[in-house]
Amino acid sequence: MVWSRRTFSALAGTTALGLTLSGSDGAFALASAPTGPAPDPPGADGTRHTVGFDKYSMLVDGSRVVLWSGEVHPFRLPSPSLWRDVLEKLRAHGYNTISVYVSWNYHSPAPGRYDFTGVRDLDLFLRTAAETGLYVILRPGPYINAEVDAGGFPGWLTATRGTARTSDPTYLSYVDEWLTAVNRIAVRHLYTHGGGTIVLYQLENEYANNVTSPRGRDYMAHLYAKVRADGIDVPLFHNDKGRNGYWAPGTFDTGGESGRYLYGFDGYPSPLAPPPDWGYYGVGGTKGGSTASPETPGLLAEFGGGWFDPWGGVEFDGKGYAESARTRDAAYERRFYLTNLANGIKVHNVYMTFGGTSWGWLPAPVVYTSYDYGAALDEARRPTPKLVPMHQLGQLLHSVPDLAKLDRAADIQVGAKGGAPGEAAGITAYHLVNPDTEAHFHILRNDQADDVLAAVPLAGVDVPLPVPVPALDARLLATGLPLGRRTLRYSSAQPMLWLTAGRQDIAVFTGRKGEATQTAVECASKPTVTVLEGKADHAYTSGALRVDAELDGLTRVLVEGGGTDAPFLLLLADDETSVRLWRHDTPSGPVLAYGPALLRTAALRDTTVHLTGDTVEAADLEVWGPRGMSEVVWNQGRLKARATTSGSLRAERRLPGVAAVHLPTLDNWRFHTENPESDAGFDDAAWKVADRTSSYSTTPVPAGQPVLFADDYGFHYGDVWYRGRFEEAGDAGAAESVSLSYVTGTQGLLMAWLDGKPLGTHRMPVPDKSTVRKGTWFATATFPVRYASGPHVLSVLVRRMQHDMDGAAKDTHKAARGLTAVTFAGASPAVTWRIQGEAAPDPVRGPLNHGGLYGERQGWHLPGFADGGWKAVDFPRAARGQGVAWYRTGFRLAIDPGVDASIGLTLTDDPARAYRVQIFLNGWNMGQYINDVGPQHTFVLPGGVLRTRGANTLALAVLSDGTTPAGPGEVRLTLMGSAAGGVPVTPVDSPGRAHAR
Repeated sequence: MVWSRRTFSALAGTTALGLTLSGSDGAFALASAPTGPAPDPPGADGTRHTVGFDKYSMLVDGSRVVLWSGEVHPFRLPSPSLWRDVLEKLRAHGYNTISVYVSWNYHSPAPGRYDFTGVRDLDLFLRTAAETGLYVILRPGPYINAEVDAGGFPGWLTATRGTARTSDPTYLSYVDEWLTAVNRIAVRHLYTHGGGTIVLYQLENEYANNVTSPRGRDYMAHLYAKVRADGIDVPLFHNDKGRNGYWAPGTFDTGGESGRYLYGFDGYPSPLAPPPDWGYYGVGGTKGGSTASPETPGLLAEFGGGWFDPWGGVEFDGKGYAESARTRDAAYERRFYLTNLANGIKVHNVYMTFGGTSWGWLPAPVVYTSYDYGAALDEARRPTPKLVPMHQLGQLLHSVPDLAKLDRAADIQVGAKGGAPGEAAGITAYHLVNPDTEAHFHILRNDQADDVLAAVPLAGVDVPLPVPVPALDARLLATGLPLGRRTLRYSSAQPMLWLTAGRQDIAVFTGRKGEATQTAVECASKPTVTVLEGKADHAYTSGALRVDAELDGLTRVLVEGGGTDAPFLLLLADDETSVRLWRHDTPSGPVLAYGPALLRTAALRDTTVHLTGDTVEAADLEVWGPRGMSEVVWNQGRLKARATTSGSLRAERRLPGVAAVHLPTLDNWRFHTENPESDAGFDDAAWKVADRTSSYSTTPVPAGQPVLFADDYGFHYGDVWYRGRFEEAGDAGAAESVSLSYVTGTQGLLMAWLDGKPLGTHRMPVPDKSTVRKGTWFATATFPVRYASGPHVLSVLVRRMQHDMDGAAKDTHKAARGLTAVTFAGASPAVTWRIQGEAAPDPVRGPLNHGGLYGERQGWHLPGFADGGWKAVDFPRAARGQGVAWYRTGFRLAIDPGVDASIGLTLTDDPARAYRVQIFLNGWNMGQYINDVGPQHTFVLPGGVLRTRGANTLALAVLSDGTTPAGPGEVRLTLMGSAAGGVPVTPVDSPGRAHAR
């Protein structure tokens, strides 16, 4: 069915009456739904679905769902095989959604050219997300920020007419090309059409400027109309930079459509301050977060799951991302994320959940190569302790649909153990109730540095046992919560999940190890209670069974009878144990597994449950599932299993841990000097003549100078060379000095030679606390010169360190990069300039892989380059000299195909030595190391780029300023982690095989 614009507008306007339009065929979903089971895990099932919302939550096929999302950037993991690994880990740990930026610069090497193949295969990534059972929030820009070069704008856009992020027609023409290319893929993966799992789509990102101007409102209206015209029919949103009420519904023209757009905002609060209330409990109004749009669910499009670190590491005192993870640890996540849940946030996206690597020339100036971010899944794809609360909360939100519809309830008075009633005891308490089920939820938050034992009346139910709330931590408690065929009266432990497996209901409660807990479950009569594992006391009183237990491993209590035919299995797990409990939903019913380090997939075929997953240490395997299940297969191997009194199947033998991984020593290095461009006799005839007189850059062209900005000549990434020719200045005599003005990103530098002799090096300062966000740096390097009569050549190398991110929408991504002006003192010779940067983009590795070094242009970084004539050398090295030198070696790995090994390259040396290294693995630029700046020393080498079974080529391009001896010092392979299991990995540069699993 096709709707006319009038019919469309009429239906869209009925949101207040309970309708939300969804799907191109006009299907609609109730916009006010009772509490009920969460929808089944999504997939590309070929069936049309409805996606809507009301003021409480998102509605999928009429069912409420809290989108518990993690931010993942496929462009920061250049190995499509490993996308599946990351997504399966997130799904297993409780996330039901991922949020995905699409970076324009990553896909567009030139105007009108868009590449979605190989490592840039967005279609493959979205298919993998659907196969994994994850909803997708798609964020294709056009601007993304994300600490990537130019905020995601392609390099070529920096040299075009028009003002970005406005309604400028030139800019919009490029935007429309980009969105057409992205949306052609996205529309095939909309959940409304059944082709994928996209349920939300972002229009723009943190657009905090031009909010009141026509060019801003027209820009947003244009994006809205363009996206709808391209067939994107899921709800749209914008991500407010902070809590300002910017671009809330009704603030710009949506072509008559209403009820299909949400207000989103972001926040990165300091871990040193109490968590803010951005919703029910906050200041309210347009500055209150979700209260800026009271008729749409709270949408936190970005909430800090960590923070980025700049060159020099000043953000975390030189300790790097380990310190980011420490300051925003598991307790931080419980305290801050539970506060968000208490405030009505029902679309919650953690930025980042897997940060990955800003490889090549992808990083913005404000960050170095690693984008680990202190995230829950680290850069090497290893789970961290921060996944514990996400695992628990994600499982809870899926199992307890009551949490998708909450109203604020009457405040409760929290007392200290032994204190007077109402004594605050340093606890902030939140009380919420589901209006349909009358289940009550209490969030207790401790913002002080001491543990607290709190006396808490929960919705009128006094808990005899004080509730422990550790220092700088929080917990969620519930009363009146349905647990299958029984009801929870109260518990001092936090609920994690419940499910029905076979005949019995199973509920899991969690907390810190060693905590004393008390759990009461309503029973019409005295039940039969059996403590199957662990220590627990129990008593039946006042119509409830009370179980007292200290959290230590897994305590199992089986409850039978008591007025209900179905058995009830109560599992009490400490935090460490809880992350070895894995729920997986199948078409035959839910499966609960216990024991391994990771459960990736579960499927039931006849009477056999087929599981895949990972182990690190040897582990037990136990499985609960539908009735009739009698056999277990783990990673395609059949296991002998026996039935237990817990109603499960338990493998008779433990699953083996991971085998040892042996890494070779890196030796047999070969060496070659570089930078022939500095020689006076170098042939630069094929270089571009730098003779332009005007530029679209925001940097003014100095009077009397030609345009020397690298972007104006088509060189956007990596290093750029200049060669200027001039004659002696006649009767005026020779110049005394030359001043080279240049512009770079953070930690840029300039090197100069005159007639082949070094003049010196100038580098930008290491950022401090006041300049950590500064993306564009201006400087002038002045060098004394002496030369005889005759023609002369001035050679200059500039390491640009990429473009500003333009976060303020002021076209700062167009600030010049490279030389800006060259002047002489004592004479004024006329100089003619030629310029050379990166060669044409690599068709496999893309435009961001390499820059303009001579070795890069000649392929010295590629595996097939013949380096047999290079000099053999050993590390450590201590050469001195200004310029570039290359080192190459090969090594072989023979890692068992059943082992997922995360391997890095570690460089260390005397920190006083001033040099930097570009690291190339099998031709892929895996990042930049700056020895005397840091803080990064280990660089992840992802499988697919790294051949874990076969030959590898490592090339290091070393740039030294000549002021100190230059290394490298020690260069070694590092095992960052390993597990038995993993996913099959295909080499990323195998033609025709990039999509194989």
